[in-house]
Amino acid sequence: MSSGKILVAQGGGPTAVINQSMVGVVLEARRFPQVTRVYGALHGVRGIVNEQFIDLSCETVANLELVAATPSSALGSTRDKPDIAYCQQIFDVLRAHEIEHFFYIGGNDSSDTVRIVSLEAQKAGYPLRCIHIPKTIDNDLVGNDHTPGFPSAARFVAQAFAGANLDNAALPGVYVGVVMGRHAGFLTAAAALGKKFPDDGPHLIYLPERTFSLDAFLADVKQTYAKYGRCVIAVSEGIHDASGEAIASLLSKEVERDAHGNVQLSGTGALADLLCNEIKDKLGIKRVRGDTFGYLQRSFIGCVSDVDQREAREVGEKAVQYAMWGEHDGSVAIRRSGDYSVEYALVPLESVAGKTRVMEDEFIAASGTDVTDAFRQYLRPLLGASMPDAHRLRAAPVAKILNK
Repeated sequence: MSSGKILVAQGGGPTAVINQSMVGVVLEARRFPQVTRVYGALHGVRGIVNEQFIDLSCETVANLELVAATPSSALGSTRDKPDIAYCQQIFDVLRAHEIEHFFYIGGNDSSDTVRIVSLEAQKAGYPLRCIHIPKTIDNDLVGNDHTPGFPSAARFVAQAFAGANLDNAALPGVYVGVVMGRHAGFLTAAAALGKKFPDDGPHLIYLPERTFSLDAFLADVKQTYAKYGRCVIAVSEGIHDASGEAIASLLSKEVERDAHGNVQLSGTGALADLLCNEIKDKLGIKRVRGDTFGYLQRSFIGCVSDVDQREAREVGEKAVQYAMWGEHDGSVAIRRSGDYSVEYALVPLESVAGKTRVMEDEFIAASGTDVTDAFRQYLRPLLGASMPDAHRLRAAPVAKILNK
């Protein structure tokens, strides 16, 4: 006899719209009469193995909608990267609680977790439907036109650079803004959408899809500064040299690493400071400033794309529909159609799990320091409505008298 229990969890970095997906799962699941209980796991897979569940079955629709519109992960998240033994623990808990549908909202690693848990259930002959729901601000999930969370973060980056450019134009100098993205440069590239006039920044954009040369970087900055009297630069935290070594680790004397052994790129201002120091020391430019956007871009409450909100809700709803009406486990994928609309497909978990998408060559300018119009056309519909605009004075200059 079916228990009718489902479980939803959130993993990886929080986003501005991940709660839309969670609420989409809860509300859509409650429409199906065979669903008896909707559980949420606190802090992702760690909460599953620790049996830290909350019952979302009786949450009011009104409160769920308020939570949906709130950034960050309402259920809490985790950076745990489960191996097979860990996934076997997850499966054991799911079976003990008679959970028959497992929905995990997350990125590459989360999809791989869902894949392994699905295989464990199949080996045990246990009727568990496993669905991965896409989420990541890096936009690096294979098989997706774009990923929920990315558009809102991109909206923040575009607006932040538009503001930095206005500031830099008023008080000229060099500005370096470091944006998240270890392997994929989509979010850094979004800085280009903040430009309006031909001389607006960012004047230079550096992505992890291209090899970074410090000498070439300094030459680019020098040339741009000579042309405009200022220079605004967008840099991905994941820029690396020809050997693949992160520039942050090459320039820094002390390197911090995360739990997976990766060089700690986010949450530190090291790269911005190091690049600024290089510009000051090698080019002799005095006014050089740097910022690291860090975690601000992930869950910024005042900068959420309405398109992102809608699609994040829909991937949660479609996940439940595929689970209840379908016969296969899988990952929900967003496919673009028309100008602009999307469709949702269920793709095999193995086609997404553990894989990383990077920016396509058609999106990166030949110079390697800018994006193409194709990228601008790709991103603009995702940013949503009511993007703020900047304007300039158009007054005629008055003739000089003393300083002719």
